[in-house]
Amino acid sequence: MQTAIVGAGNFGTAVANIVASNGVDVHLCMRDEAQLADMLTHGENRRYLPGHPLAERVHPTSDLAEALGASDVVFVTVPSASFREVTSELDGLVREGTCVISATKGIEAGFRLMSQILEEDLPRTKVGVISGPNLAEEMADGRYTGTVVASRHEELRTTVQRILTSGTFRVYSSNDVYGVELGGALKNIYAIVCGMATELEVGQNALAMLVTRSLAEMGRFAVSLGANPFTFLGLSGVGDLFATCTSPYSRNFQLGLRLARGTSLDAAMDELGKLAEGVNTVRVVHAKSAELGVYMPLADALHRLLFDGAELGSIISGLMTSEQRVDVEFVAPTAWSHQE
Repeated sequence: MQTAIVGAGNFGTAVANIVASNGVDVHLCMRDEAQLADMLTHGENRRYLPGHPLAERVHPTSDLAEALGASDVVFVTVPSASFREVTSELDGLVREGTCVISATKGIEAGFRLMSQILEEDLPRTKVGVISGPNLAEEMADGRYTGTVVASRHEELRTTVQRILTSGTFRVYSSNDVYGVELGGALKNIYAIVCGMATELEVGQNALAMLVTRSLAEMGRFAVSLGANPFTFLGLSGVGDLFATCTSPYSRNFQLGLRLARGTSLDAAMDELGKLAEGVNTVRVVHAKSAELGVYMPLADALHRLLFDGAELGSIISGLMTSEQRVDVEFVAPTAWSHQE
């Protein structure tokens, strides 16, 4: 068996090393010839994951046709903004029946999930997603980590579990593709909020309230789209939310810290030098929640702050003055089962 990873960022490289450690040859695909030359020369991804040598079975390449033509499993790890552009290039290169897995935690403008884009662009393949509290730096360090693979295809789920599971990396499975995928995308919004709250030193009580109400918003929104609410009690929901809302490795959390210091959005993004998916996600989710009539006071407040010039204090005060609803709102709908 051979695997291709399309996108040689920090996460794609970390996944490549894990898969290769299980004795699987991995083609790590990138467009940038300068990055490729540097990786071949130095044996590591110095641009995105410095200090972590590539495993022996990881083969950096810019030849998509050769890599995909030889692979039984393909992971796509590029940012959401370029996801469709990249996947459209894969059509005709990926063999029929190949397992194609999105590891991208974002939502396309116009509200298309990454799994939906794969199904549209690569209809002859088996589609899945992986998501969870998966900070690339910790994965590369060999720290204990868990993730969730979701697909309607049992063969894909078991294959990903087999090639990704290691002594430090656990892979759980789900058939709730939308729930797992939405958990990974939505939590980026709230990581920005929690980064700001942390910088403002609002206290542990307030942070606990923010994280918990964030989970409630995520669940409400996802259920309105047919996801299983109980998915959000697992690794791809509360697990990913907790990690991303508290970790200095989180780009979205770091963005929130900078915004709370008075740095403009553009300047903060430049300082990070990496894409914070939550900025694009909150724009898309704000429009979709309005269309669906889903109550999301935190996401709405962040949207006002980023794009409408609202004051920073409006996020916290908005939570404290918003409608007081019941605490736990997880009510299992029947709609989620349509994904099976």
